[in-house]
Amino acid sequence: MTTEYLLQKEVDRVLAALMPQNQLIMRVILHTGLRISDVLAMKPEDLKLSGWIVEQKTGKRRRYGLPKQLLGEIRVQSGEKWAFPGRNPNFHKTRQAVWADVKRAATAFRLPQNVGTHSFRKVYAVDMLKRYGDIERVQRNLNHGSPSVTAIYAMADILLERKKAAKRKV
Repeated sequence: MTTEYLLQKEVDRVLAALMPQNQLIMRVILHTGLRISDVLAMKPEDLKLSGWIVEQKTGKRRRYGLPKQLLGEIRVQSGEKWAFPGRNPNFHKTRQAVWADVKRAATAFRLPQNVGTHSFRKVYAVDMLKRYGDIERVQRNLNHGSPSVTAIYAMADILLERKKAAKRKV
C-alpha cells in the first residue's frame, strides 16, 4: 500500500511522538527530500551544510543542504561510523526501526492515512511546489525520471483532500 501525504498538523504530531533520533531522521527528510535509506547511510563526514550523495536507489548524484541548527543536533548524536548509528555502532539505524516508530506515532494519533517514512518525502515535494511553483524543479530535486511520478508527489495534498471529500460524501 502506498504511503500518503500528511497535513502540517499531522507532521507535527508524528514528529512529537517519535524517538529523538528518529525525529531527527524524519526532519532531515523534510528538509532535503532524501529517501530514508540515503539519510541512514550518511556518515559523519557527510554532515555539512551542503554536500553531494549518490542515491542508493537510482545511483544518481544529488545535492542536499541541512539547516545549521539541524546539522548541530545531528552531530551531537552522531556515531564514529554513522550519522545515525544503530544499537550496534558498527551499523547504521535500520529503515525498519524508523518505519516502525513512524507507524507507532501515526497510530497513536489515529491518523486515517497510511503513514510511513516516505510520507515525509511527499510533504517535502508539496512544500517545494508551493514555494517555487515549478514542477520541473521538484522533479530535479527528487531525482525522478518521470514528471508524472513527481506530479503524484507534488500534488499529494490535493489528492488527500479529494479522498477526504469523497469519504464525507459517502
